[in-house]
Amino acid sequence: MHPMLNVAVKAVRAAGKLINRAELDLDKVRVGLKGPGDFVTETDQAAEQTIIEVLKKAFPDHAILAEESGASGQSDFEWLIDPIDGTTNFIHGYPHYAVSIALRVKGVIQQAVIYNPATNDLFTASKGEGAYLNSRRIRVSKRHKSPEYLIGFAFPTSGQPACSTPAHHTMNALSSQVAGVRKTGSAVLDLAYVACGWLDGHLGFGLQPWDIAAGSLLVSEAGGLITDHQGNSDFLSCGQTVAGNPKTLQFLLQNL
Repeated sequence: MHPMLNVAVKAVRAAGKLINRAELDLDKVRVGLKGPGDFVTETDQAAEQTIIEVLKKAFPDHAILAEESGASGQSDFEWLIDPIDGTTNFIHGYPHYAVSIALRVKGVIQQAVIYNPATNDLFTASKGEGAYLNSRRIRVSKRHKSPEYLIGFAFPTSGQPACSTPAHHTMNALSSQVAGVRKTGSAVLDLAYVACGWLDGHLGFGLQPWDIAAGSLLVSEAGGLITDHQGNSDFLSCGQTVAGNPKTLQFLLQNL
């Protein structure tokens, strides 16, 4: 394992221990709102601080871009951190959320780790070295017929009526063409699940860089493709994602 990835793994596991302790007594976890349906907890903040401390101890000169505390430092090496992707799931005791860390070097994602502390599933990838789940090599799905596809959707809750959003419109339109659609509440796990073939494809709307970065490397290292909604590589900055094997990606782009 790459030394920098090894440090990131230590960081997500340290955060995972904190999250698992909090999950044992959710009634005591303080919950706040950043926006309509956008929850933040003291556990998010504590997990993020734990991650930053581990990374900064090993790499004091590296920059940080984190969901709760924002950007700090200037460096060619930048860590993108989501302490709990799927906070709504977490505060309900629904075991589908993840800690996500990616390292971007001169604008290119080089290392990635996604960890679900509820299931102890650890997804890792280093650029050019493949993608792994619990140290086992993973690959994207080989399905190539749309009626067989299981597609994950990721988009933030908004104050708009459900039927009026492009994300809901696309999800409803696709539902009759594929085996199933899923809005799981965690974009990073959607992308990890595409990487290991549990989902055939993924569509993301209105996401942040920390929602995408680690998963994008997992998908590409597992033999898949990830683009923005126009089929270009601008997904990190625009927050719109499409991912899957080449056939699935083409199908999803045609239906956007």
